[in-house]
Amino acid sequence: MCEPFLGSWKLISSENFESYMKELGVGFATRKLGSLAKPSVVISTNDDIITIKTESAFKNTEISFKLGEEFEETTADDRKTKSIITLDNGALFHVQKWDGKETTIKRKLVDRGLLHPPF
Repeated sequence: MCEPFLGSWKLISSENFESYMKELGVGFATRKLGSLAKPSVVISTNDDIITIKTESAFKNTEISFKLGEEFEETTADDRKTKSIITLDNGALFHVQKWDGKETTIKRKLVDRGLLHPPF
């Protein structure tokens, strides 16, 4: 399943995140705060339920889901999305849909670290 992703992760750096948030329609102040955040992420499982907890000085979020099953999510910028997370070729693909829009977050392991590619 997703055992390699289990554990605690800390953001070291991100590229183009503010531009990504702007494209999503996130307001100026929230974009600035979001760009400064260095969240910690904890990924855990309980049977077939996966939980991703994200904690930062800006905002904390938590989602629980089964791989391949749609669930409702409230994002850190307060979007209400229909989301689905799948595991494909060693990467977690997190698709969020709302108001006719869609975004995909890809998480993969590189050099023993969790990588969110540049936005």
